[in-house]
Amino acid sequence: MKLSLESNVLKHHQETINGISMHYVEQGNGPVVVLCHGFPHTWYSWARQIPVLAAAGFRVVAPDMRGMGKTEAPLSADLYGVDAITADLLGLLDHLQCEQAIFAGLDFGAFAVYDLALQAPDRVRAIIGLENPAAPHNPDIPPLTEYAEMAKNHFLHIEYFRPVGPADADLAAAPREFLHRVFFALSGDYDFGQVMAHPPGVTYLDALPEAPALPWPWLSEQDFEVYVQAYTQSGFTGGLNWYRSMDLKWQQRKAFEGLQSTVPAYFIGSEHDVDLEHFHGDDPISLMRAQFPDLRRIEMIPNAGHLVQLECSAAVNRCLLEFLADITS
Repeated sequence: MKLSLESNVLKHHQETINGISMHYVEQGNGPVVVLCHGFPHTWYSWARQIPVLAAAGFRVVAPDMRGMGKTEAPLSADLYGVDAITADLLGLLDHLQCEQAIFAGLDFGAFAVYDLALQAPDRVRAIIGLENPAAPHNPDIPPLTEYAEMAKNHFLHIEYFRPVGPADADLAAAPREFLHRVFFALSGDYDFGQVMAHPPGVTYLDALPEAPALPWPWLSEQDFEVYVQAYTQSGFTGGLNWYRSMDLKWQQRKAFEGLQSTVPAYFIGSEHDVDLEHFHGDDPISLMRAQFPDLRRIEMIPNAGHLVQLECSAAVNRCLLEFLADITS
């Protein structure tokens, strides 16, 4: 049965999709826009975008991505590869009885969107990437090997996350402290490079800065509590498995190495994003354009970090509405 919703009502769904229990929220009617979050986030990272896009005439769907929020978290990192995540998104479209949608993604959610557009372009009307461009890893060296070499010289959270067990326990023991510190460190109010300046062998909590008390100009105590409750309930293993599966994804992406997608693409970045500064080379936009030559618009938002849709919600909403108007015109 086809789902229909009032444009002013946010509804929660828990459904079996691609063999896992998936939670997603939905609001609005019209062309479908799917919003994909990263780590450590949930669907709630889009809470300031969903009603705005719904009011503009879109059916907005925001899933908790595999392993996070109220979506099932398989224990094995082998179940977080490109094929599984792409099947999650295709399964979601099938469940929604939607042939094609516009996809936007931040962080790991951006890469999920890019993989989908390369593997199933007929199901993707357009993509909007936030912060993370479609930049492939070194084709000759598995990414976790590359990051392990980097971590010999300084702290690197990706290497800290790689072994199963220690990071899971550390973060689960202090979810409020970790989220408080990491949200601040990832924002434009802090230089994340200082985290990576710590020596190898420290824990992430040791490397992260003390964060100022909430509320912040862009994050209320009530909003922060939503993330704390979500990760207190779910733990962090599902999110960490997105990192632990990097080599698997690298191997699976070889099947479409060099492939270009005709899907229209758009990009939103920010001035102080840690990933753009440290993980995507000197010219990340050219790398994205190599995969998505129909890259139509690029917007860089000043005075923001990696959590751009929270830090500068109004600016991101303006960009999204402009992009969506262009896509649907």
